[in-house]
Amino acid sequence: MRILGIDPGYAILGYAVIDKKGNRFVPVDYGAVTTAAGEEMPDRLKHLYNSLMEIIAEYEPECASIEELFFNTNAKTAIMVGQARGVAVLACANSGIDIYEYTPLQIKQALVGYGRAEKQQVQMMVKTVLNLDEVPKPDDTADAIAAAICHGQTSGGRNRLEEAEKKAGKTTGSQRIEEALRKQGNR
Repeated sequence: MRILGIDPGYAILGYAVIDKKGNRFVPVDYGAVTTAAGEEMPDRLKHLYNSLMEIIAEYEPECASIEELFFNTNAKTAIMVGQARGVAVLACANSGIDIYEYTPLQIKQALVGYGRAEKQQVQMMVKTVLNLDEVPKPDDTADAIAAAICHGQTSGGRNRLEEAEKKAGKTTGSQRIEEALRKQGNR
């Protein structure tokens, strides 16, 4: 399974493309998309969107794992990060990629086994799980890798849940997203 991990941000958006092969994770590509502080917000969002579309086209991930926002005391910053996150979700949705969202607590739990782990602990696990020589920089890149690994670790349970929902005749989360996109004329 090829997973696109995204750590949303409007100045720095971390991304990671990893393959899950059995119980192993193999890095394909990772890095950060950056925007200039002086740029107008619409231009920054457009750059983020176009860059993600290029990454998706090049690596053809099967799904995306996007970190959910945590509450930020600065409302303006939270809104701006939320806009960047929306652009990331839109790029994935427009590309037909299944989207999974995880809180920072869930990501830490999946990687370290403790939801309140320190950032350095998560970064060391990213380095270890991918067998890298050093922790990826900037931090946003390591966070995107962590989001992708989190999905790889937990996707088996999600897939079993969707199968159970299908057998019970319930609409699955993926089906609800597809239907919403169809109604909007995007598929």
